[in-house]
Amino acid sequence: MDLGLRDRVCVVTGSTAGIGLEVARQLAAEGALVVVCGRDEERTRAARETAGAALAVVADLAQPGGPEHVVEHARQALGGVDVLVNNVGAVRLRLDGFLGTSDAEFDWAMRMNFFTALRACRAAIPEMVARGGGAIVNVASVNAFFQPDAGTIDYGAAKAALLNLSKSLAQEFGAQGIHVNCVSPGPVATDLWLGDHGVAATVAAASGVDFDTARETVVAGIGGFATGRFTTPEEVATLVALLASRRTANVTGANYVIDGGLIKTT
Repeated sequence: MDLGLRDRVCVVTGSTAGIGLEVARQLAAEGALVVVCGRDEERTRAARETAGAALAVVADLAQPGGPEHVVEHARQALGGVDVLVNNVGAVRLRLDGFLGTSDAEFDWAMRMNFFTALRACRAAIPEMVARGGGAIVNVASVNAFFQPDAGTIDYGAAKAALLNLSKSLAQEFGAQGIHVNCVSPGPVATDLWLGDHGVAATVAAASGVDFDTARETVVAGIGGFATGRFTTPEEVATLVALLASRRTANVTGANYVIDGGLIKTT
């Protein structure tokens, strides 16, 4: 299926590894002119080579001017922005619960998971309006609405804010040809979950069990997967690419869950 993405300028944030890198690769494979970005120059340039991207921009998206810097580079080098994929995000387990989670920790979660996307949207939307439309895909999380718990209380709140923002933008800019949607993954086989400092490793260190036991305990505690496995970055990226395409131009304000059957209710 041709997704109609050839020569479309696609900015993908948080694209040096994991879901973001795979999104960049799939969009580039569809013929899109992909802009990858990250804080580390070496990793960002390596991501450009791996994904076959058209442009690599080094920027710290957690800083107020970071997203605008990336969009401006895309405008100068490639003429504008047609697609924005807000993938950048981070989570730190809050093992001391709500009363042990400070304002500073909530602020960090909002900066990493909400304000990065908000500022990127603010920078990219005028470019899309000038080009007659576009697509925004925000990578949220099932933590925004499913079984919220103290361990991810700040992360879940930030992702819930992202969902709400996405629906508002879809309503405001739909008539100008911009469709805005969210993808909410459950646990994905990336470093965020399975890396040396990821969720499973953090739980293992805190509870005194081995990595595999911690991973199985966490998954069982949230209800388990119908498929019996983690979602892959490739599966998430395929859904993102479809929502970024012109074939889904009248799909807007929606949130698509990809969680291996983790959520058992509608």
